[in-house]
Amino acid sequence: MKFFIVCVVIVSLVVFAASGCGKKTNRQEKADAFLEKYLKENAGIYVTLAANYWKAANSGKKEDFEAYGKAELEMKKLHSSSEDFAQIEELLTHGAELKPITLRTLKVAELDFKGNQLPEDILEKLSKPAAEIEQSFTNFRGKVADKEYSDNELKGMLKKEIDSAKRQEIWEALKQVGAAVAPRLIDLAKVRNEAAKKLGYKDYWEMSIRLQEHDPQQLITIFADLEKMTDEPFKKMKAKMDAELAERFKIKAEEMMPWHYDNPFFQEPPPSAAIDLDIFFQDKTKEDIVALSKKFFADMGLPIEDIIQRSDLYERAGKMQHAFSISMDRAGDCRVLVNIKPSAYWTDTILHEMGHAVYDTFIDFSMPYNLCDPAHAFTTEAIAMLFGAQAKNPLWIANYTGADAEKVKAAGPAILEQRLREQLIFARWTLVMFNFEKALYENPDQDLNKLWWDMVERYQMLKRPEGRNAPDWAAKIHFTIAPVYYHNYMLGELFAAQLRGVMVKLAKHEGPAATLNYGKKEFGDFFKEKVFKPGKLHPWPKFVEEATGEPLSPKYFAQEVK
Repeated sequence: MKFFIVCVVIVSLVVFAASGCGKKTNRQEKADAFLEKYLKENAGIYVTLAANYWKAANSGKKEDFEAYGKAELEMKKLHSSSEDFAQIEELLTHGAELKPITLRTLKVAELDFKGNQLPEDILEKLSKPAAEIEQSFTNFRGKVADKEYSDNELKGMLKKEIDSAKRQEIWEALKQVGAAVAPRLIDLAKVRNEAAKKLGYKDYWEMSIRLQEHDPQQLITIFADLEKMTDEPFKKMKAKMDAELAERFKIKAEEMMPWHYDNPFFQEPPPSAAIDLDIFFQDKTKEDIVALSKKFFADMGLPIEDIIQRSDLYERAGKMQHAFSISMDRAGDCRVLVNIKPSAYWTDTILHEMGHAVYDTFIDFSMPYNLCDPAHAFTTEAIAMLFGAQAKNPLWIANYTGADAEKVKAAGPAILEQRLREQLIFARWTLVMFNFEKALYENPDQDLNKLWWDMVERYQMLKRPEGRNAPDWAAKIHFTIAPVYYHNYMLGELFAAQLRGVMVKLAKHEGPAATLNYGKKEFGDFFKEKVFKPGKLHPWPKFVEEATGEPLSPKYFAQEVK
């Protein structure tokens, strides 16, 4: 996970004061003066915010989280200024008179300001119900045979249960929260649409997409192409997987239902019966996992010693149990918080988080500092995914864990098949989320229960339970806490695959990307120069084309999973 805040570091901009009575100050001078003040304020808040978050995540103390919350509010206040927003808009109307880099700096600032230009009553109508719905998710317990269970307990039960009827009961219990929150979610969607219209957008979906610097039609095209390119590979993969699962449950493959998959939304594959990746890591110490990570990045010419020195790597009382990467000052102080154990999961996690950190480390800090951030949320996720996935790569496991080569070779096909299932299942799940959210905000009053299952049948090829008419869609917490964001995860997967395509060409490698040895400094040089250094200098479509030689496309991902 990348810790995202508006990128800011103090930047010194030369401002030439107009001299002479009545002499007109030119637009560039006005822009320089505005940016000097804005970026300096932004920097001061950001550094405090990042420091408070790091402290809170490491201590778990209420007062530290409260301090973080105060800094977060200050950042919001900064970007709520209608006067500053008006000045940005006025300067942008004269963009032809500005230097290209000044114009880009102002456009990035405009995105941060625009979503905050709402009246207080609308902000209250947005935040209060969202918080209440989130609390409902936290407190809700699904029932099986009149006994209440947490989500984690129900998911654990689903993984172990063999009886189909009991699995259905558990699956339905995991969906019960949907009925509890759906009416409020629909009302919230309407309020979100109202807010979007006040800012000049058709609906909340369009506003969210555009404020993330996406072109709606470009995304629609990418996801439509992704559907076409993965239809056949997904159908083929799912048929084989269903046959395996049907044998486990002692049913026919055509009798497979949504509750026969361990994940209640079918967004990840069931564990492989053929391979458990932990066998390659269980004889290691947690320090060994750090050492092999260090060696991997060093082999690419992306040293992480300084990052490791500043990071917090191991479990202890009070510390956050999850993982993230953070740039403390947008000037090189990058660090990660992880809780390493000798497992495939935590090896993937440290490689993933270090991917975020090296991206932040090698950005060109001579740029205006709201450009000293990755090109987009999905581009830093792509780098993190690309490196993290190496923990599921037979060649990487053989090269870096010291595992027996013959043992790895024998397990190779099963490892790669599980990785393919992971990629395809996630891709088809994101098609559901992308298309459903778009339709939800276009018309919140339509039959959303039916729409959900129409899309699940189309994209995930799951059978609709006979006669079911329940708001199963509303059981997904992301509609509340991270609305209109899921597409970025998939764009990250697509960009990661496109980057692997570049690496294959650079190395003149024959064969699939999965058989590519990453331990080459030429790859590190490519990442530093073409991916990391540009930061947010360009909108992401231009950045992707300059980094890879072509626009973002699902074709490389499709080649990997066919």
